[in-house]
This record gives sequence, C-alpha cells and structure tokens, in this order.
Amino acid sequence: MKIILVRPDISDISTGYKLNDGRMEPLPLGILAGLTPDDIEVVLRDERVEELSFDEPADLVAISVDTFVARRSYDIADQFRFRGVPVILGGIHATLAPEEAQSHADAVVVGDAEPVWTEILADVAAGMLRRRYQSDFDIPQKDVFPQREHFHGKGYLPVSLVQFTRGCPFRCSFCAIAKFFGSTHRCRPVESVVREIEQNDLRMILFTDDNLTANRERAKELFRALKPLRVHWASQVSVDVAADPELLELMAESGCMGQLIGFDSISLDSLLWMNKGANVREFDRYARVIERLREFGFQTWASFMFGNDYDTPETVMDTVRFAV
Repeated sequence: MKIILVRPDISDISTGYKLNDGRMEPLPLGILAGLTPDDIEVVLRDERVEELSFDEPADLVAISVDTFVARRSYDIADQFRFRGVPVILGGIHATLAPEEAQSHADAVVVGDAEPVWTEILADVAAGMLRRRYQSDFDIPQKDVFPQREHFHGKGYLPVSLVQFTRGCPFRCSFCAIAKFFGSTHRCRPVESVVREIEQNDLRMILFTDDNLTANRERAKELFRALKPLRVHWASQVSVDVAADPELLELMAESGCMGQLIGFDSISLDSLLWMNKGANVREFDRYARVIERLREFGFQTWASFMFGNDYDTPETVMDTVRFAV
C-alpha cells in the first residue's frame, strides 16, 4: 500500500512575490509518516517546493487543510479523485467546515488525526474507508516522533519544528485554535521532547505551540530540561508571560531568542470585544511588557488585527505608531 501526504501551495496570488519563500517543514505530515507502519510506503509531496503529479499511483492521498490553502486543497483532492484515488482531508479547516470538506473528499477527519490514523489505514487496506472519522484530543504525539527524513533535501528553512503542547486555555472569540481544541491545552511529557531533540541533533528550533507557556509550571519544567542541550528556540506565548520573572529567566537560560505575541489591539474596547482576557489584564502594562522582554534579550514579533467593530482610521494609525 502507498500513501501520498500532500502539503498544498497557497499559489501565487500576487505579482513578483511568492508567499511561500519562507517555507518550513510540514510537521503534521511528518508525524503521520511516523505513525505509519514500515510495510506501508509513504511519500511526502510538498507543492511549495516540488511539482505535484496527479498521475502518481497511490492507495490514499491525505491532505492537511488550513484555511489559506483550502481552495487549492480541494482542487488537488478533486483531481486525484477524478483519477480514482481516494482522498482524506483533515486539519483545522476540515474540522471546522467538515461538510464543505466532505464535498471534495472520500473521507474527512474531524479533530486530531493521530488517534484514528491506524484505523484509517486498516479501513483503506480493507477497501472500507468511512466518510468521517471523529477523534478526541489526547496527549500530542503520543509515543511517536515525526519521520524527519521526509524533510531532507526539500529546501526548508534551517529551523526544526517541534511541539510541546497543543491548544490554548483562553477563549478569544476570533481564534480558530480555541474553536478547534475547545479551549483545551495539553502537554507532551518533557522527556519525550528532550529525546526527540537529542535523537535528531536539533539545534535551531521553532516550537509550534499555540501558547507555549499557558501552563507555566510545565513550561518551566521544559526549559530546565532544555538548558543542557544548548539549543536556540522561539515560539508563541501570550502577553502575560512577562508577569513571571522566573519564567523569563528560564526561557533565556534555555536558549530562547524571542517569541510571537498577539497584542492584537491597543484599544481596551476591542480587547474586551475579542474576549482577550490576558491582554485586558495586562493592557495598562503593554509598554512594561515590551521593556521586560528586551531586558532578557528577546526579540518580540508582535501581531495585531484590524477590522473589528471598534476600529476606526484613527485607531489603525495609533496601532501602527505603537508598533513602530
């Protein structure tokens, strides 16, 4: 049996600039490869870095669908199905819009694929693929490491993607992650993360976590374990990270270079409208948060959103000035 794991390209939607120039490893597909038994052939086709042949023989095509590649994902699925190859769609977009995804697929995974992947493979082998597979959320990457050899030679950025947690406990109204995971947050065993880093000799790491420090005590446990590994890393955290000096110190000692933080708005009304609780609590200390992060030598990649009900041309310009 042969399975093709596909990472779609967003495609060129502007002139003279390719959005995927900063391409990173498709970690979810590496994890699925790691879950697949050795007697099943697995190939990874990343349309961002290579041509995708619809005539390549396969027993199953699996596509992880993000919203920004949904249109292309459906086109790829339609073309494989036209040639008689069954297609299964999963990922955040397919989970949040399963009926839409179902119209372009033989099967759809709602939730994480890991708990049902073995069942899916057995059904494919028996020729009895079900229309929908529903899974609950469990410990991320339970007893499995991604097969990183599938990433070799594809020209990805020289940074290795690793995950410690999935989800986020916050309930921000705009957030697909909160909707996907039901505002739950689960951690891998620290020793499993360390073993993955050591076995693959990873040095430059991007933790793909949606909120790496949401569970501060578990995060501190991870950072203590990272210190002797001498790695450099970055991730995403919430703005309240600066309220814990011990956490910041451990982050610096473990090799943190910086973090993406969703400031989202400098308007309190907008933050309340977004149900952005952590930011509401830290709103009067935004400047101090940034100052504290600088004191520890961190780079801060701040994200903002425009277009909410309280935005005006003036608030947009105020946000730009704040960012500068």
